[in-house]
Amino acid sequence: MAENLSQSWSAWFDGMTISGDACGGSLLTGEVRDQADLFGILLIVRDLGLTLVNVIRVDRNPKVVK
Repeated sequence: MAENLSQSWSAWFDGMTISGDACGGSLLTGEVRDQADLFGILLIVRDLGLTLVNVIRVDRNPKVVK
């Protein structure tokens, strides 16, 4: 998010981790179980009037190419 959020905001995001980024904004990290979970998080971001800058999917089980 573009806004600088403290860890106390994590209650809004089901306990996800909030940390600062190099640009003065916030990184929200944690497991998103499915598409409905992601949509719920996006609705909270919208309802709180926060500015979403980027979403990055991180695969927990990357495939090794041989």
